[in-house]
Amino acid sequence: MKIKIDDDFDLEKIADSGQCFRFNKSGDGYSVTALDKHLFIKQISDNEFDFDCSKKDYEEFWRSYFDLDVSYKKIRGMIDKNDEYLFEAAEYGKGIRILKQDPWEMLISFIISQRKNIPAIKASIEKLCAVVGREIKTEKNANGDNIYAFPKPGEMAKLSDKELSSCGLGYRDKYVKKAANDVLSGEAELYKWQDLSDDDLMERLLKLFGVGVKVANCEILFGYHRLDAFPKDVWINRVLELKYPEGFNFDKYKPYNGVMQQYLFFYSRSNGLA
Repeated sequence: MKIKIDDDFDLEKIADSGQCFRFNKSGDGYSVTALDKHLFIKQISDNEFDFDCSKKDYEEFWRSYFDLDVSYKKIRGMIDKNDEYLFEAAEYGKGIRILKQDPWEMLISFIISQRKNIPAIKASIEKLCAVVGREIKTEKNANGDNIYAFPKPGEMAKLSDKELSSCGLGYRDKYVKKAANDVLSGEAELYKWQDLSDDDLMERLLKLFGVGVKVANCEILFGYHRLDAFPKDVWINRVLELKYPEGFNFDKYKPYNGVMQQYLFFYSRSNGLA
């Protein structure tokens, strides 16, 4: 189905923004997999996109997934032009949106992400999905690969150490297994935690095995869609050190500091820092 989007929306920039690991170039469009759903999407004009899904699936899932009821143009409008680096970063990253992703999928994805580059993260996640092997039937994947659903906690908990090891997780395999068991047992009630305050959510996440501050912030921003969360990795720490030695104005950009983080991350990683 064809959808007009009169707001910031750039498939390439979203795919390369570091927030999603199953959103990849495929032929003349992009292959997007989330949980057990798959979408092929391509741009057909300046503000028109072809979504390979039913109207029902678009309204019930993909519209929310792409956060299409929020104006990112207005969020960019908050940026002070005197903040030259952030203003340049937002102009460069115009089109990035914070996807509404699943807390379970994001928890495992960002646990896996520790000390890995993005291609390696993607490869490990795809291997993990293939080991479980719950295939999603789709006619449009130009790369010709099979598409597998993201494993449920029970499916992941049943994987043997050998199966987990085959996914290239390294030392993270024990974190992944423990997270699956904790969610399965109810010790980590990820979906009930959606009602917690940011501080309480952070406290709960930091109690999980293998979850530090960076992974917890990524989970809060990308898994719970709390748009004020501000994850700090090597790129963001360099930005703060070199461009904001007197401090970043978090108060000014509340409650959208996470969007600003994405602009800063994308711009600095794409262009380097001088």
